[in-house]
Amino acid sequence: MSQALRHDWSREEVVALFDLPLPELLFRAQSAHRQHFDPAEVQVSTLLSIKTGGCPEDCGYCPQSARFNTGLKAHKLLSVEEVVKRAQTAKDAGATRFCMGAAWRSPKDKDVAQVAEMVSAVRALGMETCATLGMLSEDQACTLKGAGLDYYNHNLDTAPEYYNEVIHTRGYQDRLDTLDNVRKAGMKTCCGGIVGMGESREQRAGLLQTLANLAEHPQSVPINRLVQVEGTPLHGTAELDAFEFVRTIAVARLLMPASMVRLSAGRETMSDELQALCFSAGANSIFYGEKLLTTGNPDTERDQALFARLGLRPMAVQPSGHDGSVHVSIECESSQAA
Repeated sequence: MSQALRHDWSREEVVALFDLPLPELLFRAQSAHRQHFDPAEVQVSTLLSIKTGGCPEDCGYCPQSARFNTGLKAHKLLSVEEVVKRAQTAKDAGATRFCMGAAWRSPKDKDVAQVAEMVSAVRALGMETCATLGMLSEDQACTLKGAGLDYYNHNLDTAPEYYNEVIHTRGYQDRLDTLDNVRKAGMKTCCGGIVGMGESREQRAGLLQTLANLAEHPQSVPINRLVQVEGTPLHGTAELDAFEFVRTIAVARLLMPASMVRLSAGRETMSDELQALCFSAGANSIFYGEKLLTTGNPDTERDQALFARLGLRPMAVQPSGHDGSVHVSIECESSQAA
């Protein structure tokens, strides 16, 4: 029988889970996973960057910031027609959910109106929709909900006490306020963070504690492994130990057993063996990058081969609006921070 979801985890309890012997931690995570999900199913998704680069924020991991010289080529907001074309191509390639990401600190109302048009048009194709656009007001969230947006992504990124080591242009409370506005509008949330940014184990525990103690667990919890991009402040950070990443996945599963826990940024550099351990630890979602929109995608072929080797299968899509519907991962074009 499934236990009631908790929202009162202490930091000490979460750190104690991280400190468990790895076989014991995996056993507990697998047990929690099986109470809510079929362990042989993994949800897959696709995405499109609808507005790339030029962001005024100073997030230390992100090449989309206008403050860093990373060689990223910026482009303005795509037209509704172009987005619908890309969504149709994605659908023809087998995608059932389509997400749209824009590099804004906070969109203007006119930007939200344009994205709302995109959402309505993509929904008309019979696809599930999600978006990540930065901070939202309550009215903006309601506009997107009215257009049919199913999910909104807005990460906390790291623990409250480590946040100012990474970001200075947006406060932690700003992120919590956006999540609150999204929930008030009636949309589901996709919210996680990035590990491997130089934080301690206790600070990784702090991120997961904060997520698990929200009034409502995020329906989707992306765990991003830092992708180091030359030109960003975090380039050169010591790489996070692979087993520590697996522990993070397992603890996320234990704290939020009914949520989708997804392998997000950094997956392209993970070995098949590491990904298999993450699935064993309770991860049950991955994303296909934007390359899914072309045929003969090597990343897609690798994923299909890995699924076949592990005996996994893509998760069936629930009808739109179903309480058990699954969410799509949102990643910026740099494969960072959804």
